[in-house]
Amino acid sequence: MAEPYHGNPLPEYGGSPANAKALHAEDVANELTPQEPDTDLLALMSGKCSTLRVAGRDYSCRTVAYAHGIHGRAYFTIALDDPADHSHIISFSGENGRRSQDNLYELTVDRMLLNSKNRPKVDGLPVPFVELSAGMCTQLGNFAAGQVSSIACTATDRNGRKYELKFESDGSPITIRRVKPSPPTIRERS
Repeated sequence: MAEPYHGNPLPEYGGSPANAKALHAEDVANELTPQEPDTDLLALMSGKCSTLRVAGRDYSCRTVAYAHGIHGRAYFTIALDDPADHSHIISFSGENGRRSQDNLYELTVDRMLLNSKNRPKVDGLPVPFVELSAGMCTQLGNFAAGQVSSIACTATDRNGRKYELKFESDGSPITIRRVKPSPPTIRERS
């Protein structure tokens, strides 16, 4: 697996305020702080990944899921079938996906979330590395109808690493869970 970019102590931003803002957003996103729960919908799909490529390396997938947050961020999350790392998970993520037709959903990807056994943990769970990226996910099918036939995602991070997913459903109905976000109930000992 290609190592993710961990940032420079003094990142160069080319003098552009937009680039400086993006670098700051990435640094904030990669802080090891517990995230507030915000998922309001989770959909699990069964099928196979005909293509799953991470930074030039091919994998098969164990699980494909879609998650949506209350603030509009969405994730197509894939658990990789990686015998060397059972925590190897990637997510194509973006905000405000759109449905242009009943059976077509598009999500503009602005970041990849990369998780592995080597990531630091918060509350016992690995915290994904956020890699700013540009790409697109296209889903054919409809959650309301309980069917998704395929998902195709491509993204390239700012270091030129490419991520690609082609998923085909096995025809089984998807499993949808509506979630009511709430604050964590586990407290640290004082």
